[in-house]
Amino acid sequence: MELAFMKISVFDRGILYKLLLDAYSFDERCRVCWQQDWIEFDNFFFDHLEIADKYGFITVLDNEPIGHISWDPRHKPEYVEIGHNCIATKYKGNGYGHKQLAEAIHRIKKDKDVKKIIVGTNSHLIAPRNYESVGFKLVQRRPNKSTSKFSGDYLDYEMIL
Repeated sequence: MELAFMKISVFDRGILYKLLLDAYSFDERCRVCWQQDWIEFDNFFFDHLEIADKYGFITVLDNEPIGHISWDPRHKPEYVEIGHNCIATKYKGNGYGHKQLAEAIHRIKKDKDVKKIIVGTNSHLIAPRNYESVGFKLVQRRPNKSTSKFSGDYLDYEMIL
């Protein structure tokens, strides 16, 4: 099995949305809460492929897209923020999310102007273990007082470079 990290522009519009929809299919409330954001994210990247290819990629296993990750560089040099980061359901638990995240960190570190990488997630997801496994440190836990309380407390992580 060959794992590769490919440019988003190689794929058709809708792939980012499709992968997010699959990755969060374990709880229908995720789709209800975040679907519009996922659609807008997919549309933005496919409307701006030069940004998509520079600040994100799709993880591919044996020529099948299985996940993606992106990051927002607009706050450089203070920090870069990890954005959407997902692995399709049938590929979870095999270390692909860890490898995808490690590749993104490697690419971000190539930019010598970045002081730290931040990421926000929530306690409802498996993501906290993934972020901690590559060196992120929890810096803040905030209670979730939103209408999407099902998703758990907000967790803010950072990695000093």
